[in-house]
Amino acid sequence: MATARALGLNDAMARSPTVKRPAEKLNGKKYRKELLALQAELCKLQAWVKHEGLKVVIVFEGRDGAGKGGTIKAITERVSPRVFRVVALPAPSDREKSQMYAQRYIPHLPGAGEVVIFDRSWYNRAGVEYVLGFCSPKQRDRFLAVVPSFENMMLENGIVLLKYWLEVSNDEQAKRFQARIEDPLRQWKLSKTDLPSRTKWYEYSRARDEMFAATDTKRAPWYIVPSDDKKRARLNVIHHILKQIPYRKVPREKVVLSGRSKKQAYDDQASLKGRRFVPARY
Repeated sequence: MATARALGLNDAMARSPTVKRPAEKLNGKKYRKELLALQAELCKLQAWVKHEGLKVVIVFEGRDGAGKGGTIKAITERVSPRVFRVVALPAPSDREKSQMYAQRYIPHLPGAGEVVIFDRSWYNRAGVEYVLGFCSPKQRDRFLAVVPSFENMMLENGIVLLKYWLEVSNDEQAKRFQARIEDPLRQWKLSKTDLPSRTKWYEYSRARDEMFAATDTKRAPWYIVPSDDKKRARLNVIHHILKQIPYRKVPREKVVLSGRSKKQAYDDQASLKGRRFVPARY
């Protein structure tokens, strides 16, 4: 079992002095109230995206344990998966490794009336692949040189592109990893790349900085989200998304619930007698 010391809990130097972090974490009651209001607005945005045929791509990147999955869950919890589609690709197959790098991502880009959320994206090449040696420095440099053109092509084809980097501190990442090690309900989150990301903290920091320098463009900027307080991060991201995509409430036709027809009526509960039911344990 990894120890707090092995995870670097006391390495205060890793905190970025430029990232503002709230003194107190948001309490659960206030968080749920604010989240519900924002999710209601996401439902309005969803209707507008369908009505107008918008195409939206939202990219989430950040260190392991930064809170990407929880943020995406908060966004998608009350909207349709047929409109808000999450893409979380596994490691590339041997065939995919032989393809043009961006090729495996292109089929997942949205059509009209869709919002596609990438839980990690083509930016794997600038981060985990580069730091852990899954691509060469030359391949990473080539990626950083061409990705602005790739994203410009998306924008020129009418896609709204939003890129978010969730910035977690060294101490908080260590606490989250320790929880993944000790809590059976979280152990599935512990991946093979998690612990190497602890020992390679500064390599990831440099890779992040070089990625920003090359790809934080005026047309496709990066938005940084301090995520030590996961609840605040989720609310701030949703609020920001709603501000980036102008939308209006779409008029809905009045729906009247019809009564049950008595035509061909029979005792449709008696016909279930003798069938297998799940035991009522609760």
